[in-house]
Amino acid sequence: MAYDYDDQNIFAKILRGEIPNDTVLETEHSLAFRDINPQAPQHILVIPKGAYVCHDHFAMEATADEIVDFVRVSGQICADLGVTPGAEGPGYRVMANAGEHGHQEVPHYHLHIFAGRPLGPMLEQP
Repeated sequence: MAYDYDDQNIFAKILRGEIPNDTVLETEHSLAFRDINPQAPQHILVIPKGAYVCHDHFAMEATADEIVDFVRVSGQICADLGVTPGAEGPGYRVMANAGEHGHQEVPHYHLHIFAGRPLGPMLEQP
């Protein structure tokens, strides 16, 4: 599968420093920052620094180091927010949209972490 990465998307511009962000955590391979239009009291975006369009693109073509870093950054954010289920916190939701049917708005792979309130059902029934 060929993926057409648009290097002018907003996340590519953030990675190049052309657009500011509210960084939560940055590593060699990943960047986590607060969403500018939060859908929950805590709404963090985690993006790989590589040019990946969506989850399957990242999963199939990223290096092992990139994948491990991304997953660990996502977990660290949940721990840092104090929302990991159980004794530490009340839980959270992660979501990654892909393509038109998934309502992906930015063509750069990103993971949303939502927390800070009950989030309701995952999908509305048609």
